[in-house]
Amino acid sequence: MKKLQLFILTLSVFLISCSSYNNGRGSYRSVRFLDSPNSGLLANSNNEFINNETIDRKIIFSAFLNIRVINPDTVNSHIEKIAKKYNGYVNKLGTYETIIRVKSDKLNEAIEEISALGKIQSKSLTGQDVTEEYLDNKIRLENAEKARDRYLELLVKAENVTATLKVEKELERLNNTIDILKGKMNRISHLSEFSTITIKLNEKKKLGILGYLGMGVYHSIKWLFVRN
Repeated sequence: MKKLQLFILTLSVFLISCSSYNNGRGSYRSVRFLDSPNSGLLANSNNEFINNETIDRKIIFSAFLNIRVINPDTVNSHIEKIAKKYNGYVNKLGTYETIIRVKSDKLNEAIEEISALGKIQSKSLTGQDVTEEYLDNKIRLENAEKARDRYLELLVKAENVTATLKVEKELERLNNTIDILKGKMNRISHLSEFSTITIKLNEKKKLGILGYLGMGVYHSIKWLFVRN
C-alpha cells in the first residue's frame, strides 16, 4: 500500500513538473505584437486578441549627453541637485562621466537643465519598449506560483521521507524561479519609471599667457590669408 502511495505521489510530482515546464515555455511566447508595437493589438498563445491600449507600457528611456565644461567638479555638484530635484538619484559620479536617474516624466526638463551647464557637443535619446518581456515574465511567474501551490498540497499528503524530499526539491527549484522572475520584473518596472542620463564631461583646457599669445598670432595670420 505504501509503495502504491509513493508511486502515485511520484507520478503527481512528475506531471506537475511537466505542466509547469510546458507552461513556462509556452508563456514565454504567449504574448506577441501584431505587425508592429504600435498596431494597437496583441495576441496571446491562443491567438486571442488583447487591446494594446489597455496595457501599461514599459518603456526604458536613456539619454546621452557630451558636454564641454570648465570645471567638472562644479558641474557634478549641479547635476546632483538636478537629480534630486526630479525625484531621482546619482548612479555614478566621476570626473569624466556621471550617470543619474530621474523620473521618466521629468526627463526632458532634466536634460534641458544639464545642457545649460556647459557647451553641448552631442546629444542622443533612445527608448526601448520592454512591455512584451515584462508580460512574458509575469505569465511565467503566475504559472510558477500555481505550480508551487500544487506542490504545497502534495507536501501535506506526503507520508514518508522519500516523497517529502522529492516535493521539497521541486519547491526549492520553483521558489528560486519565482525570485528570479520577480527580480526581473522589478528591474524593468524601476528602469521604466526612472530614465537614465549619462553625461560625458570634457574639461575645457585653460590657456596660459603663452597660449593666449599663440592664439592671438594664429588668428592674426589666419586673418591675413583667409577672409570671408
